Amino acid sequence: SSGINAEWPLRPGDLTMLGGLQVSANGDLANWMIPGKMVKGMGGAMDLVGSPGTTVVVTMEHTARGSHKILPECTLPLTGTQVVDKIITEKCVFNVVKDVGLVLEEIAEGETLDSIKEATSAPFEVSPDLKPLQQIKM
Repeated sequence: SSGINAEWPLRPGDLTMLGGLQVSANGDLANWMIPGKMVKGMGGAMDLVGSPGTTVVVTMEHTARGSHKILPECTLPLTGTQVVDKIITEKCVFNVVKDVGLVLEEIAEGETLDSIKEATSAPFEVSPDLKPLQQIKM
């Protein structure tokens, strides 16, 4: 059989990390089509984000050429709806919480709540446990 799930089946509890072009306040993901560019297809991203029980983390630049990428609603074609669990950018980390939306969990050195608000179109709440952006130690 063909397809990514036939070659590498995901199990509940698996982690999927993807790049993103846009993420909405409720966790919708657009990551496969760049406007004005030739597109061959979305690849396996839709399979990855659609696998039940998978935690989806999107890593991306917070803005692109001055345009916001974290939006109230995505304007590009969607890869999946309400699939993103966490967004990691160079500025901060948001958790996407069902029935709440975005919650700011970590903030990079040199950033402020105001600078995050300026770079983020989507509304967000601030965690009472807001902490500095953490680095993974290997």
